[in-house]
Amino acid sequence: MTKRNTLISPSILSADMANLAAAVEQAQTAGADWIHVDVMDGRFVPNITIGIPVVAALKKCTRLPLDVHLMIAEPERYVNDFIKAGADILVVHAEATCHLYRTLEIIREAGARAGVALNPATPVSTIRHVIEKLDMILIMTVEPGFGGQKFIPAMLPKVSEAARLAEEHQLVVDIQVDGGINKETIGAAAKAGANSFVSGTGVFGTGDVALAVRELRAELS
Repeated sequence: MTKRNTLISPSILSADMANLAAAVEQAQTAGADWIHVDVMDGRFVPNITIGIPVVAALKKCTRLPLDVHLMIAEPERYVNDFIKAGADILVVHAEATCHLYRTLEIIREAGARAGVALNPATPVSTIRHVIEKLDMILIMTVEPGFGGQKFIPAMLPKVSEAARLAEEHQLVVDIQVDGGINKETIGAAAKAGANSFVSGTGVFGTGDVALAVRELRAELS
Protein backbone atom coordinates (compact mmCIF):
# COMPACT_ATOMS: atom_id res chain seq x y z
CA MET A 1 0.00 0.00 0.00
CA THR A 2 1.27 3.49 -0.82
CA LYS A 3 2.49 5.33 2.25
CA ARG A 4 0.26 8.21 3.32
CA ASN A 5 1.68 11.58 4.29
CA THR A 6 1.55 12.63 7.93
CA LEU A 7 -0.70 15.68 8.20
CA ILE A 8 -1.34 18.12 11.05
CA SER A 9 -4.58 20.09 10.78
CA PRO A 10 -5.01 22.69 13.57
CA SER A 11 -8.66 23.36 14.34
CA ILE A 12 -9.63 27.02 14.46
CA LEU A 13 -12.49 26.08 16.80
CA SER A 14 -10.00 26.67 19.61
CA ALA A 15 -8.49 29.84 18.13
CA ASP A 16 -9.37 33.43 18.96
CA MET A 17 -12.50 33.95 16.86
CA ALA A 18 -11.90 37.70 16.79
CA ASN A 19 -8.51 37.13 15.12
CA LEU A 20 -8.92 34.11 12.87
CA ALA A 21 -6.67 35.47 10.13
CA ALA A 22 -3.83 35.88 12.61
CA ALA A 23 -4.45 32.40 14.03
CA VAL A 24 -4.36 30.82 10.58
CA GLU A 25 -1.15 32.69 9.76
CA GLN A 26 0.41 31.39 12.98
CA ALA A 27 -0.53 27.81 12.10
CA GLN A 28 0.78 28.18 8.56
CA THR A 29 4.07 29.67 9.74
CA ALA A 30 4.38 26.88 12.32
CA GLY A 31 4.32 24.28 9.56
CA ALA A 32 0.75 23.01 9.69
CA ASP A 33 -0.38 21.04 6.63
CA TRP A 34 -4.08 21.90 6.59
CA ILE A 35 -6.44 24.25 8.41
CA HIS A 36 -9.37 22.45 10.03
CA VAL A 37 -12.68 24.29 10.01
CA ASP A 38 -15.49 22.96 12.22
CA VAL A 39 -18.95 23.89 10.96
CA MET A 40 -21.80 23.20 13.43
CA ASP A 41 -25.49 23.92 12.99
CA GLY A 42 -27.08 23.47 16.42
CA ARG A 43 -29.11 20.54 15.06
CA PHE A 44 -26.73 17.68 14.35
CA VAL A 45 -24.61 18.82 17.30
CA PRO A 46 -25.64 21.06 20.21
CA ASN A 47 -23.45 23.97 19.18
CA ILE A 48 -23.34 26.66 16.48
CA THR A 49 -20.04 27.85 15.05
CA ILE A 50 -19.29 29.30 11.63
CA GLY A 51 -20.50 28.98 8.06
CA ILE A 52 -19.90 29.64 4.39
CA PRO A 53 -18.83 33.34 4.61
CA VAL A 54 -16.09 32.51 7.12
CA VAL A 55 -14.75 29.71 4.92
CA ALA A 56 -14.61 32.16 2.02
CA ALA A 57 -12.76 34.70 4.17
CA LEU A 58 -10.28 32.10 5.41
CA LYS A 59 -9.54 31.00 1.85
CA LYS A 60 -8.13 34.48 1.21
CA CYS A 61 -5.88 34.27 4.28
CA THR A 62 -3.89 31.10 3.63
CA ARG A 63 -2.27 28.96 0.99
CA LEU A 64 -2.98 25.84 3.06
CA PRO A 65 -5.84 23.51 2.10
CA LEU A 66 -9.03 24.09 4.08
CA ASP A 67 -10.14 20.88 5.78
CA VAL A 68 -13.84 21.60 6.36
CA HIS A 69 -15.74 19.33 8.74
CA LEU A 70 -19.50 19.65 8.37
CA MET A 71 -21.22 18.73 11.64
CA ILE A 72 -24.58 19.62 10.16
CA ALA A 73 -27.83 17.88 9.33
CA GLU A 74 -28.55 17.23 5.64
CA PRO A 75 -25.08 18.31 4.47
CA GLU A 76 -25.98 17.56 0.85
CA ARG A 77 -27.91 20.83 0.85
CA TYR A 78 -24.73 22.86 1.36
CA VAL A 79 -21.74 20.97 0.00
CA ASN A 80 -21.57 22.87 -3.29
CA ASP A 81 -21.69 26.22 -1.48
CA PHE A 82 -18.85 25.25 0.85
CA ILE A 83 -16.71 24.06 -2.05
CA LYS A 84 -17.36 27.28 -3.96
CA ALA A 85 -16.34 29.18 -0.81
CA GLY A 86 -12.98 27.40 -0.77
CA ALA A 87 -13.22 24.01 0.96
CA ASP A 88 -10.49 21.74 -0.41
CA ILE A 89 -11.45 18.75 1.73
CA LEU A 90 -15.11 18.38 2.71
CA VAL A 91 -16.11 15.90 5.40
CA VAL A 92 -19.72 14.94 6.14
CA HIS A 93 -21.05 12.71 8.90
CA ALA A 94 -22.41 9.31 7.98
CA GLU A 95 -25.12 9.84 10.59
CA ALA A 96 -26.24 13.19 9.15
CA THR A 97 -27.48 12.20 5.70
CA CYS A 98 -29.77 9.56 4.22
CA HIS A 99 -27.93 9.86 0.91
CA LEU A 100 -24.27 9.35 1.74
CA TYR A 101 -23.17 7.83 -1.58
CA ARG A 102 -24.76 10.61 -3.59
CA THR A 103 -23.39 13.30 -1.29
CA LEU A 104 -19.85 11.97 -1.72
CA GLU A 105 -20.32 11.91 -5.48
CA ILE A 106 -21.43 15.56 -5.44
CA ILE A 107 -18.37 16.56 -3.41
CA ARG A 108 -15.93 14.84 -5.75
CA GLU A 109 -17.66 16.06 -8.91
CA ALA A 110 -17.37 19.61 -7.56
CA GLY A 111 -13.60 19.20 -7.32
CA ALA A 112 -13.03 18.70 -3.59
CA ARG A 113 -11.69 15.71 -1.71
CA ALA A 114 -14.47 13.77 0.05
CA GLY A 115 -14.43 12.47 3.59
CA VAL A 116 -16.80 10.77 5.99
CA ALA A 117 -16.77 11.27 9.75
CA LEU A 118 -17.95 8.60 12.18
CA ASN A 119 -19.19 9.38 15.68
CA PRO A 120 -17.79 7.20 18.49
CA ALA A 121 -20.77 4.81 18.46
CA THR A 122 -20.94 4.48 14.66
CA PRO A 123 -19.20 1.36 13.32
CA VAL A 124 -16.69 1.42 10.49
CA SER A 125 -18.89 -1.08 8.63
CA THR A 126 -21.25 1.84 7.93
CA ILE A 127 -18.93 3.09 5.21
CA ARG A 128 -17.88 -0.22 3.67
CA HIS A 129 -20.15 0.28 0.66
CA VAL A 130 -18.98 3.85 -0.04
CA ILE A 131 -15.26 3.30 0.55
CA GLU A 132 -14.34 3.81 -3.11
CA LYS A 133 -15.86 7.31 -3.00
CA LEU A 134 -13.68 8.34 -0.06
CA ASP A 135 -10.45 10.29 0.13
CA MET A 136 -10.54 10.41 3.92
CA ILE A 137 -12.12 8.66 6.90
CA LEU A 138 -12.44 10.78 10.04
CA ILE A 139 -12.72 8.85 13.28
CA MET A 140 -14.14 11.04 16.02
CA THR A 141 -12.19 10.40 19.21
CA VAL A 142 -14.68 12.47 21.21
CA GLU A 143 -18.39 13.14 20.83
CA PRO A 144 -18.65 15.96 18.28
CA GLY A 145 -19.82 19.45 19.13
CA PHE A 146 -17.35 21.04 21.51
CA GLY A 147 -13.59 21.54 21.69
CA GLY A 148 -11.43 20.68 24.66
CA GLN A 149 -12.85 17.22 25.33
CA LYS A 150 -10.85 14.25 26.58
CA PHE A 151 -9.59 11.69 24.07
CA ILE A 152 -11.48 8.36 24.11
CA PRO A 153 -8.86 5.54 24.00
CA ALA A 154 -11.53 3.00 23.04
CA MET A 155 -11.54 4.58 19.56
CA LEU A 156 -8.02 3.35 18.76
CA PRO A 157 -9.13 -0.10 17.52
CA LYS A 158 -11.66 1.68 15.33
CA VAL A 159 -8.84 3.75 13.78
CA SER A 160 -7.04 0.50 12.99
CA GLU A 161 -10.19 -1.00 11.50
CA ALA A 162 -10.64 2.01 9.20
CA ALA A 163 -7.03 1.75 8.04
CA ARG A 164 -7.50 -1.96 7.32
CA LEU A 165 -10.68 -1.31 5.35
CA ALA A 166 -8.84 1.09 3.06
CA GLU A 167 -5.97 -1.34 2.67
CA GLU A 168 -8.31 -4.22 1.86
CA HIS A 169 -9.63 -2.18 -1.05
CA GLN A 170 -6.10 -1.12 -2.05
CA LEU A 171 -7.00 2.54 -1.64
CA VAL A 172 -4.85 5.41 -0.40
CA VAL A 173 -7.30 6.98 2.02
CA ASP A 174 -6.26 9.41 4.76
CA ILE A 175 -7.26 8.22 8.22
CA GLN A 176 -7.94 11.28 10.36
CA VAL A 177 -8.57 11.55 14.09
CA ASP A 178 -10.32 14.47 15.76
CA GLY A 179 -10.89 15.03 19.48
CA GLY A 180 -8.47 15.34 22.36
CA ILE A 181 -5.41 15.13 20.11
CA ASN A 182 -2.32 16.57 21.78
CA LYS A 183 1.30 15.58 22.38
CA GLU A 184 0.17 12.93 24.90
CA THR A 185 -2.34 11.19 22.58
CA ILE A 186 -1.09 11.71 19.03
CA GLY A 187 1.47 8.90 19.20
CA ALA A 188 -1.11 6.26 20.08
CA ALA A 189 -3.41 7.46 17.31
CA ALA A 190 -0.58 7.24 14.79
CA LYS A 191 0.38 3.77 15.97
CA ALA A 192 -3.24 2.69 15.49
CA GLY A 193 -3.11 3.77 11.84
CA ALA A 194 -4.02 7.45 11.67
CA ASN A 195 -1.98 9.77 9.46
CA SER A 196 -4.00 12.99 9.73
CA PHE A 197 -4.41 14.71 13.09
CA VAL A 198 -6.83 17.47 14.05
CA SER A 199 -5.76 19.41 17.12
CA GLY A 200 -7.54 22.47 18.43
CA THR A 201 -6.82 23.00 22.11
CA GLY A 202 -3.58 21.04 21.64
CA VAL A 203 -2.35 23.80 19.30
CA PHE A 204 -4.22 27.05 19.90
CA GLY A 205 -4.81 26.41 23.59
CA THR A 206 -1.14 26.13 24.46
CA GLY A 207 -0.12 29.79 24.12
CA ASP A 208 2.64 28.90 21.63
CA VAL A 209 1.36 27.60 18.30
CA ALA A 210 4.79 27.03 16.77
CA LEU A 211 6.00 25.02 19.76
CA ALA A 212 2.79 23.00 19.85
CA VAL A 213 3.09 22.01 16.18
CA ARG A 214 6.77 21.08 16.68
CA GLU A 215 5.91 18.93 19.68
CA LEU A 216 3.17 17.13 17.76
CA ARG A 217 5.59 16.44 14.91
CA ALA A 218 8.20 15.18 17.37
CA GLU A 219 5.75 12.59 18.69
CA LEU A 220 5.25 11.31 15.14
CA SER A 221 8.93 10.91 14.32
